[in-house]
Formats: sequence, C-alpha cells, structure tokens
Amino acid sequence: MARDSQAALVALNRFGFGARGGASGDLINAASDPRGFVKAELSRPNGVLLEAPGLQSTPQLGQAVFAYQDQVKQAREAAAKAGAPTEATPPQAPSDQKPGLRRNLSLNTAATEIAGRMAEARPTDSKPTDNKPTDNMAKPDTMRPNAAAPPAAKPAPQPLNVIQKTFRAEALARLQRATLVECGFTERLVVFWSNHFCISASKGELARIWAGAFEREAIRPHVLGRFADMLRAVEQHPAMLFFLDNQQSLGPDSRAGQNRKRGLNENLAREIMELHTLGVGGGYTQDDVTSLARIITGWTFAGRQGQLGPPGSFVFNVNAHQPGPQMLLGKAYEATGLAQGEAALADIARHPSTANFIANKFVRHFVADDPPPALVARLRDVFIKTDGDLKAMSAALVDSDEAWKAPLTKMRSPYDFVVASGRLLARVPEDPGGYLNNLNLLGQPLWSPAGPNGFADTSAAWAAPEGIKLRLDIAAQMGARLGNNIDPLDLLEFAAADAASIETRRTIERAESRQQALALLLMSPEMQRR
Repeated sequence: MARDSQAALVALNRFGFGARGGASGDLINAASDPRGFVKAELSRPNGVLLEAPGLQSTPQLGQAVFAYQDQVKQAREAAAKAGAPTEATPPQAPSDQKPGLRRNLSLNTAATEIAGRMAEARPTDSKPTDNKPTDNMAKPDTMRPNAAAPPAAKPAPQPLNVIQKTFRAEALARLQRATLVECGFTERLVVFWSNHFCISASKGELARIWAGAFEREAIRPHVLGRFADMLRAVEQHPAMLFFLDNQQSLGPDSRAGQNRKRGLNENLAREIMELHTLGVGGGYTQDDVTSLARIITGWTFAGRQGQLGPPGSFVFNVNAHQPGPQMLLGKAYEATGLAQGEAALADIARHPSTANFIANKFVRHFVADDPPPALVARLRDVFIKTDGDLKAMSAALVDSDEAWKAPLTKMRSPYDFVVASGRLLARVPEDPGGYLNNLNLLGQPLWSPAGPNGFADTSAAWAAPEGIKLRLDIAAQMGARLGNNIDPLDLLEFAAADAASIETRRTIERAESRQQALALLLMSPEMQRR
C-alpha cells in the first residue's frame, strides 16, 4: 500500500490541489489507479466551464461599470451642488487587502512557538475597528450647535460598488470550484493558462470587473482544446486589449491615426511574441514586433457610447487599422482587415518556437523547476503533431514516467496552499474574504500579478524565509480557529496516509495541543510541496 499511497500523493498534489478531508476518500480512489484518476477529468471537457448565478458576460459587465461610473459622477455633482463634502470614489483595491499580522520570528524557533502565537493570532477576516469612537472623541450630544451656522448638508448617497461586488463573486466561484473538484487537474490547468495569459485586476476598474469573466470566457473553454483557439480568444478579449493598451494603438496611416496624430502602441504585440507564444530568443526581431502591432491595430472594444457595438464587446475598428500588407516572420500577410491579424496569430501558434516555449513552461509548472529535457521534447512533439491540442499535451504529461518519478520538491504557490488547506479541512468557502486576505498577505493577490509575465512559477519565488513565516502565521491562525474540533492525525491519513514521512507523523504526535498539531500539519512537506 505504501507505493500506491505515494503514487496517490503525486496524483493529488502534483496534478491537483491535494486530497479533500471529510468522507471524500480521494487518497484511496487515487491509489487504486493514480494515472486514471488524474486523466478522468480530461474526459469531461464541459467540467472545466464555470457557471454560477449572477456571473455576467464581459459586455454586460462593461455596461455595468460604465453605469456605475456615471452614478459616481452624478453623486459627486449632486454633493457639490448641495454644498456637501464629496466622498472619494470607492477604492479599486479590495477591502480584503488589510495588512496581515507579521511576526519577526526566526525559522529555527517558529515551530516551537506556534502554540503561544496561536493565542494571540487574529482571524485575517476580522473587521477593522478604527471607526469606533474613542474616549477622547467628542460625542455628538456634547457638541453645542452654532445657531448662526446653516444646517449641515447630508452627504449624497454613494452608489453600490459593482466592481468590487463582481470581483468577489468571481473569486468565490473559482475558489468553490477548486475546493469541490475531485482531483483538480483541470482547475490546475486553468490556473496555469490564466497565469500564462495573465492580466492584472489592479490595472483599473475595467480590468478588475473583467478579471473573472476573462478567465471564464477566454481560458476555460480552450483548456482542453487547441492552443491557437485560446490564443485568439485571449488576444481579442476586451480585458487583454485594455490591460496591454491596444485600444490606444492606431495605424499611423489609418484614418484615426491621421486625424488624431497618434500611432502604434506595441505593448500587446510584444507580449504576444515574448510571453504568450515564441518566447525570448524565439526567432523574432523588433521589426516583427512593430509589424504585428500594425497588423492588430483596430482590435479594440466598444466604449460607453456603443458606437461600434455593445459597450464592452470586442470590435474591429477599420478606421484605426493600418492599411496595406505586412511582413511578419518572413511571411507576407495581405490587407484583409481583421482576418490579417487572425491569420498571423494562427501561424505564430504553430511556430516551432511556440511549441518549445509552451512545452518547457508546462513541464516546469507541473514537474520540476529544471524541466527534464526528454519530457519537454516529448510534449513539444505532441504539441506540433496535434496542431496544439492541449488535451493531448496534458494527457502526454500524465502518461510520462518522469512526471511520476520526480520527487515532490516544488513549493506550492500561495494559491495552491490556501486551496489545498481548505480542501483538507473540508471547508467550502462561503465568502472569499479570508482567502483573498491570505493571498494578498502571501504576495499572490488573485488575478493581480505585478507585470504581464505573471506570477513566478519556481520554488525559489515562494520559499523565501519571509514567505515561510507568513505561511506559518496563517497555519497558526487556522489551527487556533479550528484545531479544537479536528484530529490532525486523522487529517494526515486523508492527506497522505502511509506516504507521510515518519518525521511528519512524529512531529504531529508530539505537538502540545491539537491547535499546534494542525498548524504543523499544514506546514508539513506533504502540504507545502507538490
């Protein structure tokens, strides 16, 4: 059973989000047929789609944010007219981004001090109390009104922040799906591709309200489909066009370019070639970047007036498109408008450099920071032979011996860690606040990487001492809240059974309390490595 348990641990941790607690039986099911357990999700392509009550399409959300902005403007104008102090626009940063509790403890003493620190730990979703009156604050009934002063005008009511409400609803739907799925391989694929083709919700209000819809519409439908189809869906999605400023890119010789005296914005074209397809050293030049930027001029989204289409929908603005044929990577593309750009993307998707770049990044994510060259070559060949069939590439990964023999040494990302913890504790999130707090604290805010290259995908990025201490804080807080009603040794059986190391088992057995034992379990290699 030990060998089967070890393979089951690989199936659940390397390819999924870890075993669920409760009566799920995930480890037993995986142990009976580890590869089949993982591959079963690939046979359910509709299972990767995500629908939940209240989640809206990108155009619907575009109209909602434009209406919200109009309401904010009207509220400000009404307040100014009434002489009332105007309230600032609600911040774009989520209310979940409260500073976390940071302790400056050395790693050598952290484990032994968990119990003491648990007593002082606060839940991360605790409510701020800064607005409560203090003893030295004047109470309203002790203030004498000035008879000569006019009555204070009431502040104008502020509209509901639909942007933040939408972001939280999208986050909750994603977290619930990741918590409930049996293995989680397809959800891990979603996370990988969403980070590969990342946008950042911190770009602005449109990016924030569209972040979840972008993933639902451009990533999920193609995770088990063709790379070329995902590439086109991503690059034509309003969220990506907004994130990389392509709505500002005008063909210098186009009607709009001539009228506005503006030209190209190469952001999207550069990232398509450098980060999305060919990769650095993939055989393109600066001239190719400029040429692709010309080819995709006119790729934009309809604005609030809806002159080109429904507000928030992808449109091709012929008046902004650079006229004429273009040369890209040694091939001529005739002046066919929108089709010119779509043909260019299709060819880039099939380029050998794209196959090699994607295969290398895919293996690095799932297997090892230093990808086994033979496995990279095998997945590259599958990608080329199947015309970018991502389901075939994913199946080839699971079928490879390297993916099962490589030790579980990759550090889980913060997102993997918080989801794996929730799964093991059998807690389906009803509110995303605690998860978002922890992700912010650990340096991986949801859908908000610092740049277009996404979050780092190596152990070194997440294994820094400060990051480990913060994980320890979170584990301690979980232990303080939940430890009384949970037997950590039972959870260890759900998580790893006899694949758990002797050291992990002894450490948990010797804990001073259940709270401390649970924190130690969450910080164990069986929970931190994949």
